[in-house]
Amino acid sequence: MIKGFKEFILRGNVIDLAVAVVIGAAFTALVNAVVAAIINPLIAIFWKPDASGKMGFPVPDLYGGTVTFPIGDLISALIGFVAVAVVVYFVFVYPMNVWKSRQAAKAGVNENAEEPLPTEQELLIQIRDLLEKNQTPKV
Repeated sequence: MIKGFKEFILRGNVIDLAVAVVIGAAFTALVNAVVAAIINPLIAIFWKPDASGKMGFPVPDLYGGTVTFPIGDLISALIGFVAVAVVVYFVFVYPMNVWKSRQAAKAGVNENAEEPLPTEQELLIQIRDLLEKNQTPKV
């Protein structure tokens, strides 16, 4: 049982996953700081925060007060998500795809290679042969 656990831990997948989680957490903190320091003030140019500090559209409620729909939080979250997705793609996914295609090219494997389509003459020959094969003998 301990031997199996040791093999599991020493596999590269677990270490890679642990590194990815730590880097992801650090990057999330960085994106949140950028959104709080740059994006939220830009949004505040168009929408003034209410008393609770939320930016959005104030709507009168039934009791004479107002309710603010926090559109600023939604926009900040969307921008943060897109920023994380862009960085993950361009820093991790795209370079890995390029590396894999280069490794495949070195190995002589062309993943996108397709067989060429038959020419018109080859298709006509195949049709002729099939017709001859399926033709019933005349009595």
